[in-house]
Amino acid sequence: MISREEFIFTIGYDGGTAIVDGKAKAKYGKLGTVELAEAGLFRAAFASAVFSGSAEDLKAFADIYNAKAGTDYSTQEQFQRLFGVKQEKVKRVLAL
Repeated sequence: MISREEFIFTIGYDGGTAIVDGKAKAKYGKLGTVELAEAGLFRAAFASAVFSGSAEDLKAFADIYNAKAGTDYSTQEQFQRLFGVKQEKVKRVLAL
């Protein structure tokens, strides 16, 4: 199973391996969804909301993103398309 910190900083997949930005994970991995969004790390913040499965996290993220971007996205599907984030089953994690 992939950890929250690994998931939010996954940059892609190679077969069953998640490729993770190790430097970003170490620097920002402990921040919550709102803190990531406020820091401008929108893809990571959205991934954090997806990982949590919390409607409140998604709404908080959407409010911050929409205010900064001037958009009106509201659904997880809209953001998944925008950021290319989805949960995958992985066998291992490779941090670069």
